[in-house]
Amino acid sequence: MTHEQAPRIGIIGGSSFQDLAGLQHVETVELDTPFGTPSSPVVLGTLGGMPIAFIQRHGPGHTIPPSFINVRANIAALRALGCTQLLSMSAVGSLTHEAPPGTFVLIDQFIDRTIQRDKTFFGQRLVGHVPFGEPVCARMRATLADSATAVGVDARQRGTYVVMEGPQFSTRAESNLYRQWGGTVIGMTAMPEAKLAREAELCYALVAIPTDFDCWRDEHDAVNATLVSQRMRDVSASATRLFTDAVTRLGSHRGTCPHGCDRALDTAVMTAPAHRDPAMIERLAAVSPRAAQLLSQRTEMTL
Repeated sequence: MTHEQAPRIGIIGGSSFQDLAGLQHVETVELDTPFGTPSSPVVLGTLGGMPIAFIQRHGPGHTIPPSFINVRANIAALRALGCTQLLSMSAVGSLTHEAPPGTFVLIDQFIDRTIQRDKTFFGQRLVGHVPFGEPVCARMRATLADSATAVGVDARQRGTYVVMEGPQFSTRAESNLYRQWGGTVIGMTAMPEAKLAREAELCYALVAIPTDFDCWRDEHDAVNATLVSQRMRDVSASATRLFTDAVTRLGSHRGTCPHGCDRALDTAVMTAPAHRDPAMIERLAAVSPRAAQLLSQRTEMTL
């Protein structure tokens, strides 16, 4: 079976997750995409008996800062390898007492404060607006919740991730503002990852792992990079248990997504058929296999 034909689960690892413990039948492939080169070579293998494709978000040795991650290339590479579900992990700061360091948060909402990043596969002569009111696949998140219970990992089943530009951490005033907005955690990498996953018609879920209380809590030290790295090492065993069990369960997902993640383009495109750029359609087809046929139709598509 070729890589393109293999049903794989895509995994994107963040800070201090440079590899996946327990991965078997390992193979490393280097890909180029219409959107450039991914952050790292893609590691293929099996985890919990299921085929996966793993990318290091910040590159080998953590060399790529948040604003410079080529998220479009990362997602295009995972799509080229046959992934239909994308499981992301992210080290974050906690904005609430209810999600202390050492817990896991199964994110269901985002507040995007980033301003410097390429956030879409669309562009001039192919304008698209995908639905994004529910940015996380509810089926995947429910499966992660089941896995957390099964392996004894303390996981909060909902949470709002505030995505800041960085690379500096928050000021105390910013941290307290995001708490007033209802933020659960804060980090630098979930956007545009979630938005691009939706445009690529991927089911997407994110496990946020608080390592600190950002800088709002006076009785705790403010966040720093050394602290983040140490805390992520501390929870690595729990993360491995959760992800191994989750991948096994996610592998049983078959057919269309009940929440429409895999059909996000059906009502997204505004550009009239006669004005759609064939080159743009071809590029989009690299991340959504349905795109070429769908967007070549000579009928209007409306929101």
